[in-house]
Parts: sequence; structure tokens; C-alpha cells
Amino acid sequence: MLDTLGRPVRDLRISVTDRCNFRCSYCMPKEIFNREYEFLSRDLLLSFEEITRVARLLVERGVEKIRLTGGEPLLRTDLDSLVEMLSGLGDIDLTLTTNGSLLDRKAARLADAGLDRVTVSLDSMDDAVFQAMNDVNFPVDRVLAGIEAAAAAGLGPVKVNAVVKRGLNDHTVVDMARHFQGTGHIVRFIEYMDVGATNGWRMEDVVPAAEIVAAISAAIPSEPIGPNYPGEVARRYRYIDGSGEFGVIASVTQPFCGACTRLRLSAEGSLFTCLFATEGHDLRERLRSGADDSALGDFVDSVWAARGDRYSEIRSSETQGLSRVEMSYIGG
Repeated sequence: MLDTLGRPVRDLRISVTDRCNFRCSYCMPKEIFNREYEFLSRDLLLSFEEITRVARLLVERGVEKIRLTGGEPLLRTDLDSLVEMLSGLGDIDLTLTTNGSLLDRKAARLADAGLDRVTVSLDSMDDAVFQAMNDVNFPVDRVLAGIEAAAAAGLGPVKVNAVVKRGLNDHTVVDMARHFQGTGHIVRFIEYMDVGATNGWRMEDVVPAAEIVAAISAAIPSEPIGPNYPGEVARRYRYIDGSGEFGVIASVTQPFCGACTRLRLSAEGSLFTCLFATEGHDLRERLRSGADDSALGDFVDSVWAARGDRYSEIRSSETQGLSRVEMSYIGG
């Protein structure tokens, strides 16, 4: 199954809920997601059986990796039941991205159900900075407890994602790299992005990955290493003393659209062919109107076959002012 640019589908991101207990400014800012905001009612969410049915069709079409997301996925009741259902689909990499707030009490059950790995969002080791960014005063140490619980349950190596915004947490990047150095966990720094069109994105808020790499390498000598697999979005660097690695995800300054193999299924059952897309393709109506697997498969095939998304590449013209020296730090 190839899109208009010859890209296969390999990765499926499944949102299991639109709710989150954080109000991160770059994702679900309070001024939009406040008490008046209407989240999806339970009947509008895809059931675990519906999710598994869609996932099975996509595994048959080449999907090798499934990532559970939200909102905050651990807010979905009995998520381990879904994990168990998805783990039965075959030889797939089954992962989950979480803010870590509930991970310390749920990691063992998720591992027992068949989850392979977790990625935890943590934007700074500085409590004041992190609490300002999650905007609900959630402390760093409780996220760290979740990371350790996940590692103890065998859900590693744990990846730790930090979104970096100019003037907010960019001054804490090196401290974060140092904290996770030698732990076996892999921290990845992500350029501030305009995901969901709700965060007031501006180019001046972006800290280029090249700048992040330069800062860390100056403090902890590092060198680039190759990807773990074709199409990996993170550019990897290892510490020269052998004490671990870190990564950068340069979706703004170094778009990876050409190798993108990702499809997203939203909590209400829409298919999105780009992370930045604001309009999807309704699958829930077909699921609930009696469509058989053949009809559903044909619909999925048609959505992917028409895909021509390359949003980040188009938007990257805004980054042309970066110097060749800056770009060389991340292999540009």
C-alpha cells in the first residue's frame, strides 16, 4: 500500500482519548481546553474492539509498529485490555506515549498485557519550569517515578521526550541530558511544533535541533550515529565516553516528510495522514453502519493511496536562514 509519493504505511498512531490531565501550552493550552471545552462523550470514542479491528486491517497492509497516544492514554479505563488485544495481532512493536503521571501504578499491568516500550514526556528537570509548562503544577519527581516503574517492568529502553521552546525551557536542555546520561534511558529533544493549530506557533519560538546538539556536545562530547531503522525520525548521538545517547527530532528545520510512513487514528475514529492535519477521514461511521472488512479495507486503501502530505517540507522555507555550520551539527 503506497501513497502518491511512494511511501508505504508502517506506523500507526492510535489516540484512545482526547482528554488529558495536563494543560501544556504547546498542546492543550488552558485558554482553549478550559472547563467550558466539550470533550468527546464515551459513546463517540471508538471501542477497544473497533480499534483492534482497524489495527488488524492495517497490520495486514504493512503496519509494523503501533503507538497508543491521547490526550493522555492512561486516562482511558482498562487500557491494559486494549494492549492485550493489540498484542495478539502478530509480530508488531507495541508502544505507548504518556505524560507519566499515572505510569508508576500502571506500568506492570501494561507490561503483563504485552506492551513493549513506553515514551514519557518530560520537558525539563527544573520543577518550576516543568510545572509552568504542564500548567497544573505536576512535579518532576512523580514523572521520574513513572519512568523507573516502567524500566522495572521491562518497558525499556524508556525514551524521554522534551519539547524545547525558546525562552521557556531551552536553558535546561544540558541539565536534562546530564540527568539521563548513564541511566539507560534515552532523552530526545523535539523542536517546538504547530501540532493541532492551537498553540500560537511562531518560528521565533523554535530552538533549532542544531543549536541543541551544539549545546549538549559542548558539555558532553558526542558524535552522530546511524538510525535504528529506515525512516526513524530522531537523529541519534552517542556520548563518546560510552555513557549513553540522546536524540533530536528536527521536524521544523530538517523535515522528514519524504520518509514518513505514519497514519493516525483519532479517538473518535478519523484517519489522519499527517501529524499536522486538521481534517481527517471518518472511519467510525463505516465501522458502525455494518461495513465488512473488505469495504473497510478498500476505504483505508483509498485514503492512503491519495496521500500526498508533506506539510513540514513546505513549511521549511521559513528556516532557510539557518547557516550551513548550524545545519552541519545535525547532518544537514
